Amino acid sequence: MPDRPQHPRPRSAQVVLLVIALDVTATQTIVVSALPALGERLHVPSTSAAWLLTTFMLTSAVVTPLVGRLGDLYGYRRMLVACLACLAVGSVVAALADGGGSYAGVVAGRILQGISGGAIPLAFGIARGAVPAARVRHVVRALSAMFGIGGSLGMVVAGPIVDARGTAWLFWPSLLVAVAAAAGVPLLPADARVLDRPRTDLLGAVALSGLLVCLLLAVSQGQAWGWGSPLTVAAFALAAVLALAFGAIEGRSSAPLIDLRLLRRLAVLTANLATLLIAMAMFAAITVIPRFAQTSPTSGYGFGYTSAQTGLLMIPVAAFMALSSPLSARLSRRTSARAAFQAGAALVASALALFGFAYRQPWEFCLAGAILGVAYGLSFGSLGTVVVEAAPVGQTGAASGVNTVMRLVGAAIGAQLAAVVLEGGTPAGIRVPAELAYSAVFLASAGIALLALLASGSLPRSSRTEHAEAR
Repeated sequence: MPDRPQHPRPRSAQVVLLVIALDVTATQTIVVSALPALGERLHVPSTSAAWLLTTFMLTSAVVTPLVGRLGDLYGYRRMLVACLACLAVGSVVAALADGGGSYAGVVAGRILQGISGGAIPLAFGIARGAVPAARVRHVVRALSAMFGIGGSLGMVVAGPIVDARGTAWLFWPSLLVAVAAAAGVPLLPADARVLDRPRTDLLGAVALSGLLVCLLLAVSQGQAWGWGSPLTVAAFALAAVLALAFGAIEGRSSAPLIDLRLLRRLAVLTANLATLLIAMAMFAAITVIPRFAQTSPTSGYGFGYTSAQTGLLMIPVAAFMALSSPLSARLSRRTSARAAFQAGAALVASALALFGFAYRQPWEFCLAGAILGVAYGLSFGSLGTVVVEAAPVGQTGAASGVNTVMRLVGAAIGAQLAAVVLEGGTPAGIRVPAELAYSAVFLASAGIALLALLASGSLPRSSRTEHAEAR
């Protein structure tokens, strides 16, 4: 796009962009603490309730690179409004469907909400034309911090909302903030006239979405269908076929949704593998904590917490997540992004191992949760720099897009796998999983985090961006 003139109200534009990023990231995690309540309200098992989280992330994974391309084509601000409209409509659909007890309707609303995930790359693009060049880096860091702040906010406030107003009210705040943000859109720089209209890889988007849905459908329903049943085998087979088709489509496309050629570089492949694994480990654990806390002690474990009390239990995770995000940037500058990520991955493994062995008292959950929050801030806060260091010069934007998809896909897979383990660990005729099922989730997640730590050994040691900033 051609250069834009300096925007006259950079601070106002910055506030609008931060509010949008906060709303999108909080909406993603708003259901985490409420998954047990949503499952009970909609009369679905835990594996189905987990789809209320994973559908948002899968939709965002597919839409994020596509919306960025459409922003180039039709203008960033115009596409940002479209994302906010999907967030608003999806919130209404989910809230009304919840009120009517329709699981399918809530899933449809969450899919629409998930389209708003494309607002994040648009916000980065708009920031470049809205603030002075000297402040762009600071705004980008602030937007990146919203992943932790917004995500933690969603997990904490969900419980009190459910106890006070019911599960349908989880979705109304997203609508109100989206409307307020839309009212601030005129404060953003107007779209410049687009001279070069790039192609959009719609066929690749269809193949990727089909691949992810088939894969997670097979994983989540394999227990119910039978792992060797024709339906499960067919879902896995179709996922494999779509994976091959997606690779062929992207390899021939002049404007691929995901530039798979980047993965030929060991450093880029390693960065994305580490991202996938750490996201799987984190979200597998985070999604089962609320269910454990809300289990009645008469089952032999659990605290019998309400949704509001569960939200309070998540505060250490949320608070230390927000506090450690700036620490990640400092550690990356003083040592390397690889070191920051490795510290985070090691802490993830430690925290999840602690969850696996020490979970009898709430204070043990709070301690492990605080460590997990620090780990989240360090590992995810350093990923942006890790990708920049691993990517070839001039391809950092494409590499960041691939990494965002890997993070969302890993989180979706982790959430579904955790639900499957709990479902498989639930004795016949009993509604609550066996205690060992929770230990299995936590310890398996700790093992996955260790694999991420092992994979990160191939990441670059030096920081190309740091050297550039020093000059």
